[in-house]
Amino acid sequence: MKHFAILLQKEWRENIRNYKIFWIPAIFILLGITEPVVNYFLPQILESSGGLPEGAVFELPTPPPEQILTAVMEQFQTIGMVVLILAYMGTIAGERKSGTATLLYVRPLSFPAYFLSKWGMAAVVSLASIWLGFLAGYYYTLLFFGNLEVVKLLQMVGTYSVWVLLILTVVLTASAALPNGGLAAASAFAMYLLAQLVDGLFGTNWAVSPVKIPQYAAAWLTGKPDSGSLGGAIAIALLIILSLSAFGSWMAWKNKARTKV
Repeated sequence: MKHFAILLQKEWRENIRNYKIFWIPAIFILLGITEPVVNYFLPQILESSGGLPEGAVFELPTPPPEQILTAVMEQFQTIGMVVLILAYMGTIAGERKSGTATLLYVRPLSFPAYFLSKWGMAAVVSLASIWLGFLAGYYYTLLFFGNLEVVKLLQMVGTYSVWVLLILTVVLTASAALPNGGLAAASAFAMYLLAQLVDGLFGTNWAVSPVKIPQYAAAWLTGKPDSGSLGGAIAIALLIILSLSAFGSWMAWKNKARTKV
């Protein structure tokens, strides 16, 4: 526990030094704001771009607030996931490649504490970014499109947070297992896309697939997801997170000999 606390402080300082605690939340806040603002001003944007006959009036139906927040989550699913993967792809592999890990490996080191300190700091920054992004989107949705119960927002973001932790664990495990951050990012992207593809092809027969967690999160906005399917998906996701964390800790230990000196 002492090793974990010390390593977590190191990760905190590192995230301040490379500004991750600033620019990652800023990107998610921007993504959260963009969707409701663009949808609200879309008719004016289209009219100002020209191409309409003189005197024509361009009208679009006003989307419900649930649709806007679902669109915000879709932005997080695409641009947001790319940001997180690129931000943390070199968390472990980058230290080995640059040689900075040598300063840690020459001392008595608990590799589970080492891996979990990096996972913990990445989780704090990523979840804070997700929540701030959704809160920003929620504020502008209330401003432009009407009211939505706060409880629904909290249920949606809480469910979606499990998915974010799963993606982070995949990225960090890949970083521990592979020789550099580029390969870690490529493998994480490949697994992310493959999981989406497999779920698209066979997911109708597997309601507890962790890939469905974002869908269940969005379902809170219009009602509630099936509790059994949601509980099963979250349980499997947590089991995968624990298994990958153990594997990532072992790979970090196994690959310590590859550290550049």
